[in-house]
Amino acid sequence: MTTANFNEDQIFSNKIVAKVILESEFSKEIRILLASGQVMKEHQSKFPIMIHLLDGAIDLGVERVSHKLKKGDIIALKANVPHDLSATKDSVIRLSLSKSDSVERVTTVAEDSEKREHKNI
Repeated sequence: MTTANFNEDQIFSNKIVAKVILESEFSKEIRILLASGQVMKEHQSKFPIMIHLLDGAIDLGVERVSHKLKKGDIIALKANVPHDLSATKDSVIRLSLSKSDSVERVTTVAEDSEKREHKNI
């Protein structure tokens, strides 16, 4: 048995924080901390994903259509669906990835999104 807690060490910063909280035989559970105003630019995964908003509020763009998510909402996306996230409040997101997917891909999206934001300032 493996256990973890999504509520520990939640420190929001001027950077998007993505951390693997639990890895099992079939999935990777990642916590993303998006401070109010932070954006993860449009991206997609080769594998299906689930996004569970544990706290806060985000605008989730799916194929360029915006959906307002609130605390407790959970969505599933098929593989290769373009999506982006914009925090309207400090938000805690649980991202469930396939074991075949890469955590580094998520980290790269977060880092690239920050670079894009700094360019626009």
